Amino acid sequence: MNSIETYTEIINKALSGILYTTEPSGLYTPIKYQLDMGGKRVRPLLAVMACDALGGDISEVIQPAIGIEIFHNFTLLHDDVMDKADIRRGRPTVHKAWSENVAILSGDAMQIIAYQKIGETPRDRLKEVLCHFTEIALEICEGQQYDMEFEMRSNVTEEEYIEMIRLKTAVLMGCALKIGAIVARASQAEIEALYRFGENLGMAFQLQDDYLDVYGDPIKFGKNIGGDILNNKKTYMLISACRIAAGAEKEELLRLLQTAATDPNAKIKAVTAIYTKLGIDHLARQKMDLYYQNAIKELDIIPDNLLLKRFSAELMQRQS
Repeated sequence: MNSIETYTEIINKALSGILYTTEPSGLYTPIKYQLDMGGKRVRPLLAVMACDALGGDISEVIQPAIGIEIFHNFTLLHDDVMDKADIRRGRPTVHKAWSENVAILSGDAMQIIAYQKIGETPRDRLKEVLCHFTEIALEICEGQQYDMEFEMRSNVTEEEYIEMIRLKTAVLMGCALKIGAIVARASQAEIEALYRFGENLGMAFQLQDDYLDVYGDPIKFGKNIGGDILNNKKTYMLISACRIAAGAEKEELLRLLQTAATDPNAKIKAVTAIYTKLGIDHLARQKMDLYYQNAIKELDIIPDNLLLKRFSAELMQRQS
């Protein structure tokens, strides 16, 4: 297998080599802006590594891999509109740099381009890849809908939240690995093991993202810290705090959730202090580790799994 750095270079070269229609520039410039924000390219990397680990030809998986990355960025672009997020990876989000209408339409175009790239899968693998990708794409929409509905509810359970992040985040990581394995013409057992590996890794990844939104370094994290707290987002941390808190702490937490934040920084600081006092930070880390360990177990069936294990470990140590 090659190094992670080599795979990343191949993926970035493929993304930069996309030939967009030049006009109207108002449609395509925001797409380039979104993709040029960078990121870790986690999903295409997983697809390429899975294909290579199983003896496949990575040249056959590059286009569907960048299709997955474009689709992922499309979901981020629309997610930023729905969350009214101002910053993504240290830069103004598309709807702030242009407008919400531009973000919506450019996001729609990104989704179509993603399908074009998925369509470049080798012919004998195309139907299986396309069917799986389409199924996952719909599940991601289901996860986003649950996420929006949770904003209107005060009784979201841990089980509901876990299912929401599985749909919204984890399934696409599983999808990337599964597509890599399908293109490599792996056995069904290997394909399904890699999907489960990706899904569990995705769960750990999203729980870590929620954690970093509270306890991360804003410079390293690439976006404002405490956004979930300000928006009363039903994260694992908030749901756990509401379940565990009692007495004065429970009353104060509910007051903070029910009162409009006239001083955003004060609200973030107060809720974070409650989380820390209740040990929610430790609880979140334990949950992350549970899914991470479940993910690693799935790699036992993959003989050449060292790079996948190394990449997974690095993801769990990230600060952004």
